[in-house]
Amino acid sequence: MTNPEPDTDVNPIAALLAIPASLSALDRKIVENFPGLVVRKDLTKGLKQNAVVPTYVLEYLLGQHCATDDPEALKAGLESVQRILAKHYVHRNQSELVKSTIKEKGRHKIIDKLTVELNDKGGFYEAEFTNLGLRKVPVLDDFVRRHPKLLVGGIWCICDVSYALQDDAKASPWSIDTLKPIQVSHADYDEFIKARASFSTEEWMALLMQSIGFNPDMFTRRGILLQLIRLVPYCERNYNMIELGPKGTGKSHIYSEFSPHGMLISGSEVTTPKLFVSNATGRIGLVGYWDCVCFDEFAGKDKRVDKALVDIMKNYMANRTFSRGIEQLSAEASMVFMGNTKRSVAYMLKHSHFYEQLPDKYIDSAFLDRLHAFNPGWEVAPIRNELFSDGYGFIVDYIAEILKTQRNEDYTGGYKQHFELVSELSTRDQTGIEKTFSGLMKILYPHGRATPSEIEELLAFAMEARRRVREHLLRIDDTFKRHDFIYRRISDGERITILTAEELQYPAFAAPRFIPPASDGAKDEADPDAESKVDFPDEVVPVKLQEVKPAGPIEGHVVVPENTKGWSYERLFAAHLKGASSIEIRDPYIRLFYQTRNLMEFLQMVHGLAPEGDEVAVHLVTQSEFDPASRQAENLDAMVAAFTGSKVAFTYEFDDSPNFHARSITTDTGWKITLDRGLDLFQRYESGAFSLEQGMQEARLTRGTEVTFIRNPTDNQ
Repeated sequence: MTNPEPDTDVNPIAALLAIPASLSALDRKIVENFPGLVVRKDLTKGLKQNAVVPTYVLEYLLGQHCATDDPEALKAGLESVQRILAKHYVHRNQSELVKSTIKEKGRHKIIDKLTVELNDKGGFYEAEFTNLGLRKVPVLDDFVRRHPKLLVGGIWCICDVSYALQDDAKASPWSIDTLKPIQVSHADYDEFIKARASFSTEEWMALLMQSIGFNPDMFTRRGILLQLIRLVPYCERNYNMIELGPKGTGKSHIYSEFSPHGMLISGSEVTTPKLFVSNATGRIGLVGYWDCVCFDEFAGKDKRVDKALVDIMKNYMANRTFSRGIEQLSAEASMVFMGNTKRSVAYMLKHSHFYEQLPDKYIDSAFLDRLHAFNPGWEVAPIRNELFSDGYGFIVDYIAEILKTQRNEDYTGGYKQHFELVSELSTRDQTGIEKTFSGLMKILYPHGRATPSEIEELLAFAMEARRRVREHLLRIDDTFKRHDFIYRRISDGERITILTAEELQYPAFAAPRFIPPASDGAKDEADPDAESKVDFPDEVVPVKLQEVKPAGPIEGHVVVPENTKGWSYERLFAAHLKGASSIEIRDPYIRLFYQTRNLMEFLQMVHGLAPEGDEVAVHLVTQSEFDPASRQAENLDAMVAAFTGSKVAFTYEFDDSPNFHARSITTDTGWKITLDRGLDLFQRYESGAFSLEQGMQEARLTRGTEVTFIRNPTDNQ
């Protein structure tokens, strides 16, 4: 029996036409303050599945036809966009059909990416169509003068292409009659600033996240900053950033499809003439035309790298200049380096450094010291469907124009009224901190109305991003002097030392140390431990590279940093729960499914701690959920049944008193554990049969939380 053929009459974006009956309060506010400049992001996602064009191309069309919340107008606009893409966008496998259409009609409008080159022998310009496959099509000089990016990397355009046979058989029958880059024609920055003042910081963060395409509710505040720092190269001139992390976290999306002012290239495809200047033609390279040049797939030991390119990059990243013979040229392009890591953070901290996957010629302390920030890609959640937004966000080309305008603004000193950098930072450290801070201020507080606590948040984040660069330079070059990253609050004089999240998570592995060059493998027979020795700079006090654990549970306070991995209930609680025969959990928020699932994992951990032949009584006190859809009681009853006859005897009760807020775990062995988040330690994660996060808590990203361990608490505690 054969499978029935799919219904080809079904509209592939028909589901998008089911407009919500009402907008959220935030979406309503967005539409009211930015009329005609925002679009529903699920529309972009739906259309994107059927047209392989950059996001800004789709949203340019959606902005022309669908920038409304009126259901009927939106439906008509979607149909128009779908019709335009079907009629004018060139699919590569249909290029010959489109050529035939142009020939038969004499003229036809198409959407394609054009790249232009100068025919130096003929003295005229020729275009190449990426999808249509046409080459050497004459282009008017005026088009090139108005749109010079045609010469470097190419741009997406809507253009009218004509066909007419010429008397000269060598002449091209194809011609370009009109050419219009796909971009927003104007962005009123003053109106943008005025509208920003109508939003709170949380609302503005949500709007920016929805503009990128993500649901802000799925991210912590730190998670949002890790996403937004990717925009800094667009609004800050000559900003250099690196991001290394696992695959699938969306590292390159911002640089490939978010803005027409950014260029994404493979790290192995760049050459000195392509990036800087060609000595043969005198034509300036990518850095002269683009606001941001991103090197994708930058990591990889097997990649061949031109040492001369690294040297010219070092000079450009430090001074904004590069030379062609005796002539000094300058440019303003920011540089971003994206690559994948293969090792865990703990492994790299313990055995090497974060730059270990880069080609050897880039593991150059002078090159790496010119990076202003290191964004920890391992803290960014892998992209999955539930992370995407269906709310309203800026048309990406509009926000791209705003970011371009902000390159003329300077917020580097915006923290000095309230804070002072007091540690002995190098000039490059201070420059990196201030440029990152300035970029984030432009993105989040372009109107300049940030509170001291909001300014402090960005300053600390910027210092951490630069500290990560610096700390791992110490591991590859012992000539760098170690210093702390400290700022002082002017209001009260308090000094705050900044550490990276991974230093807080793995303090035993995070000591700066010099990693000597690889030897020939010979081992000193007189010293059997020579292989495990590490040379430390003179000013660094070495620490043991094995985590030292106390003999038993102790009183204390543990801070779980936000957006880190490696944490579990066992790591946090096991030492204090061992030996207990009775445990009481007080948490008013064991209501929703994921909260009861957290409790289930806690009980599984207790079950594993209990010796064979013993039983641990675990009693939960929580508040009842009035929404029957949560199935709270049903889920808790199922857990009672599941553990019946096991090493855990689970019971529960409801306490709906209005003063029930504190969360704690108490044992009959005299321990009280207070938890500001209860068991809600982890961010949402992708579940599935082959999901590592599903089976291992250590693989999940955390929420920021604090846990306090108290021995023999009194009754009034």
